[in-house]
Amino acid sequence: MAGGFFERLKSGLSRTAEAVANLLARPIDAQSAEQLRERLIAADFGPATAEEVVVAAQAAWKTDAALRKTTPAEAAVAAIVKALGEAPAALDISAKPQVIMLLGVNGAGKTTTAAKLAWRWQQENRTCLLGACDTFRAAAGEQLSAWADRLGVQVVGGAAGADPAAVAFDAIKAGTARGVDIVVLDTAGRLHTKAHLLEELRKVVRVTAKACVGAPHEKWLVLDGSLGANSIEQAKVFHEAVGLTGLIVTKLDGTARGGALVAVVRELNVPVRFIGVGEQPADLQPFDAQAYARSVLGLGA
Repeated sequence: MAGGFFERLKSGLSRTAEAVANLLARPIDAQSAEQLRERLIAADFGPATAEEVVVAAQAAWKTDAALRKTTPAEAAVAAIVKALGEAPAALDISAKPQVIMLLGVNGAGKTTTAAKLAWRWQQENRTCLLGACDTFRAAAGEQLSAWADRLGVQVVGGAAGADPAAVAFDAIKAGTARGVDIVVLDTAGRLHTKAHLLEELRKVVRVTAKACVGAPHEKWLVLDGSLGANSIEQAKVFHEAVGLTGLIVTKLDGTARGGALVAVVRELNVPVRFIGVGEQPADLQPFDAQAYARSVLGLGA
């Protein structure tokens, strides 16, 4: 993870780090262990991860100080990285186009995330087409088109109120005809509590499979990182509806609830693909569990 981005991530997660850093900087006795556990839970890491971090930090102080190899903070980093599981495999673009569907509730940042992904893949010399499948929010198509013009990316959309599944179908067919590497489908924000809206998402999934065998190859949920534990229920419902293959966590800048990312991963066993800490295209970066764990605990790179 680039140095500049690491510093922004560390700064963004400083409110979470401040809650636990001081406790990890000294021996962990029974009282400080309980305080650490409470603060980790308050930061939405979840009880299981909080307990694992506390146990690891305590164990780091059981050895004689002269022989000690691991500080409580470094032990806590290792516990968080372990809780996040193995890193996901690199994106497989053997299918052409590779179809990636972005989902999430209103306000999570799907449209800007779609554009930032397209920008990133352009830097890797991959061609990308954006499907403006959010036909319900009046400004969504215009917003995506503005990003596309700015970045020089192709976009396929539909009229306001058009069938999102039909737009997805057209986007994939256009991507196939034009020989692009990746098609990103920006779907409308859905309240996870509305069954009929989730059924419309299932329809988009079914229709994309008709446009391209195996599509959508990836279904990534975009989560607002500032929502904390509230994200867990959202993620569960979307996962049950369409079977998520990855997570993108945005708006990690300035949250005191930066541990929720770990809780969501543990709940769903779905990896984090990207994280975001700002508005610029380069502010969305591939997820690095080690860099995240060090940032969320206030440690250097």
